[in-house]
Amino acid sequence: MGDESDGENLNTKTAKNKKLVLAYSGGLDTSCILKWQIDQGYEVICFMADVGQQEDFKAAEAKAMKIGAKKVIIKDLKKEFVTDYIFPAIRANAIYENRYLLGTSLARPVIAKHQMMVAKQEGAAYVSHGATGKGNDQVRFELTYFSIDPDIKVVSPWKTPEFLAKFKGRDDLIAYAKANGIPVSATTKKPYSEDENLMHISHEAGILEDPGFVPEESVYSRTVNPQKAPEKSTWIEVYFKDGTPVKIVNKNDGTTKTDPLELFTYANKIGGENGIGRIDMVENRFVGIKSRGLYETPGGTILMTAHRDIEAIAMDREVMRLRDTLSPRYAEIIYNGFWFSPEMDFLTAAFNKSQEYIDGKVTLELYKGNVWTRARTSPTSLYDEDLGSMHKAGGFDQKDSVGFIKINAIRLMAHRKILDKLAAKGKGKK
Repeated sequence: MGDESDGENLNTKTAKNKKLVLAYSGGLDTSCILKWQIDQGYEVICFMADVGQQEDFKAAEAKAMKIGAKKVIIKDLKKEFVTDYIFPAIRANAIYENRYLLGTSLARPVIAKHQMMVAKQEGAAYVSHGATGKGNDQVRFELTYFSIDPDIKVVSPWKTPEFLAKFKGRDDLIAYAKANGIPVSATTKKPYSEDENLMHISHEAGILEDPGFVPEESVYSRTVNPQKAPEKSTWIEVYFKDGTPVKIVNKNDGTTKTDPLELFTYANKIGGENGIGRIDMVENRFVGIKSRGLYETPGGTILMTAHRDIEAIAMDREVMRLRDTLSPRYAEIIYNGFWFSPEMDFLTAAFNKSQEYIDGKVTLELYKGNVWTRARTSPTSLYDEDLGSMHKAGGFDQKDSVGFIKINAIRLMAHRKILDKLAAKGKGKK
């Protein structure tokens, strides 16, 4: 196992294999890192993963080649991202710290996995990324690398003293790019960073680091301001099979999607149009630092809401209670970068088992930033109208509740007697 972020000057490396696969986004950071690594003597292959970000991949490829990349490899991972990462998170109701739907956290393992596949394919001994040494992404990338190949060497510029001495922040990167003829769109007029994929778009750092700062509306790009959303509700139906969304229907205009990628993309579209999925929160990073982030997750918010409701009608009570104790841990595992780990495999198997009979349809109303469940039906429903009805006799002998209550009251009555004894002796609370 090797890590080139230990402070050793990269120019002194004597390894004959100087091939390096860089997770390249085409943005300011990785464009500067690409040039820096070429100057350090690496033969850099840029890997770009299409996980649903709004990116001109051809332009990014041309930029990388102009800077000096040996090759640019682009992979379309959108469908795999939805079926193998987003949908499992929805089945598990994975929400970090009760709010964050894990957009970036879910994308990193699929990107890193395929980056490692490219490294193997190209015979590269090194992999690299543009994540900083203060955030979560460095952990997510590197834990994935090592889980796939314990002998891979990682070049992490933002943890290398020589790199840190030259680049103190965004302004230094912009100056370096200009000095080296690297075209970048970043300017000091947009002093925050963004990460986008199918699941969400995040806005953080820069002026947003002040948790007391109220961001302007212009920060948001995937969702309309709820106040400006349509005055008419959008009614949709979401169908599930084994806890997985399999169909979405817009009841207003009849639009129907069944392909996983098309389904999720459409959920994003109608969610964004209705101003759904905005979150502004302060979270706890894995490295122990608190950070403020703004997230837009329209499709994920809709499907997560629908999923919880279909479970309510089709999932056994005790399974649900046990599952609910595990969901926060599952979200934490994803957030912290342990997607490829034994504990993740164990919990995923448990969640998949819990979803075997989570089938049916949920009707939702979308209106000005809100998602309301309005109805649900399931062929595997555990809901018994005769048993639960307050207006129908039969199905449940109400007299049986006498014994049920007495049994559950035994410990309460015993506790009360102890308190009364202590009170009589002048001890304890009355």
